[in-house]
Amino acid sequence: MKKIIIILIIGIFVTGIVSVSTFSDQYVDAGSTKKVHFTQTITSSQDPGLGHEDHQLALVLSPNEGTIYDGSMTFTSSELVNVIVLHEISQNDVNGQETWAVNESKIYGLSLLNPEKKSGSIEFTGAGVALHSTNSKEFTTTVSVDGWIRGQPTQVLEQKLEFQKEDPSLLLSRTNVSMEIPMHKGMHNGNEILYIITDTSDEDYANIISEKQELNIQLSKSLKNIPENNLQKIFLFKNGIKGDGIFGFQTDIFSNTPEQSGYTPLGSIIEVTWKSGQKEIIFESAADIIDAEQSGRIKFNETNVVVNTPQIKWSGGQMTERSDKQISNKMSFSGGQITEINEDELIVTFVAHRSWDSTGKTIYYIITDVTPIGPSKLMGVKHSQSMSDLLTHSSIIDQYQFKNGIIGSGSLDFQPEIFNFSLDEENYNPISKIYLVEWHDPKTAQILQTKSDIDSFHNDDQITVSIARPSNSEYIINSPIVDPFQ
Repeated sequence: MKKIIIILIIGIFVTGIVSVSTFSDQYVDAGSTKKVHFTQTITSSQDPGLGHEDHQLALVLSPNEGTIYDGSMTFTSSELVNVIVLHEISQNDVNGQETWAVNESKIYGLSLLNPEKKSGSIEFTGAGVALHSTNSKEFTTTVSVDGWIRGQPTQVLEQKLEFQKEDPSLLLSRTNVSMEIPMHKGMHNGNEILYIITDTSDEDYANIISEKQELNIQLSKSLKNIPENNLQKIFLFKNGIKGDGIFGFQTDIFSNTPEQSGYTPLGSIIEVTWKSGQKEIIFESAADIIDAEQSGRIKFNETNVVVNTPQIKWSGGQMTERSDKQISNKMSFSGGQITEINEDELIVTFVAHRSWDSTGKTIYYIITDVTPIGPSKLMGVKHSQSMSDLLTHSSIIDQYQFKNGIIGSGSLDFQPEIFNFSLDEENYNPISKIYLVEWHDPKTAQILQTKSDIDSFHNDDQITVSIARPSNSEYIINSPIVDPFQ
């Protein structure tokens, strides 16, 4: 039995080394201190610790003698889990404290950093970090780690160098660039909203908004096919009291914000006009506007125009600003998608990511909203549960992310994404469902640049293409196309 246990821990230890090396090629050498930074999805296995045989364990940072990990971790999990931090101790130091060991020769002190839950953020210092479940059901977790390895983790560094030799890298220029987007003022139930406009289904509105904000937005005719129950209502005033609205009158009114469970960035425009002879006032909520229309004071024009209006700041919250403001060719997708919210100038600065359309043309996109909640927290963007209803809708597009292969600037640290739409056709939609591409043999990986490339290698049985389901949920992203160089 001891032999089996020893084999298990060696297997997990080696896996941990490979995982740290594969997750991050961003070690920063500072003498005896190394930087480690990665985001990865891990599937648990049986806990090899003595007395933990009925438990599940997902090892995030492997124990390595003489090494200390120090940093922070954000996680989401399909099951309730504890965060475990291991500490090197001797037999004489046990003194009744909780321990974890796979044999009698090596014992670790064990700290539980949180009650069992499915998501959270923690700071840690220790010889190893893992997620632990007290039941035997396998779980899947997505973790984002930012920290340092202190000491001389020789095996980790040697393994990293070995992977660098084996795995080729794709060195594109300007893989991530800054994108300044004008913000507009809106209102919900008397509280101010700051939002952006990235797409619309109507060409006339595209011209009006582009001219007003002096930045072109995208025309996405397929947005008009989104079901009404997946849209919020946005009220724009065509007359009345002068103000900050799109047409120069009172502030635009939204029917929901990310504070509501039904939040969606997609909205249907209702134009509002005051009837002659009515006393004009400032409305502060959708309910007040609807009451005024029903009483005959104003009239509606339900335009059937759909706009993509991600909210940047709202009552009770805002999108996460990255702590590291430096935008580089190789940077993590976690920790936020914007670097600055300038309320004085009404400008928000996004990180725009380089990728390809279905024909191989270079495009840039930003990320504003995501479902499920786990990836949205990791990326620091808004959660929109209502977008999950669009998974099977014919209007949205496919986005292909790469799980392995050529190391690059993609969201999973491999080659950039490919979108299944063409800039030369009218099939663009900002809402995308995520597929994962995995090479059967990563050593044979090549750069794929078109949807035709994916289909060809899939037909030749060299790659697997599967729909992404983090935490067994639909994975939908609001990823508007932008032009950082206009």
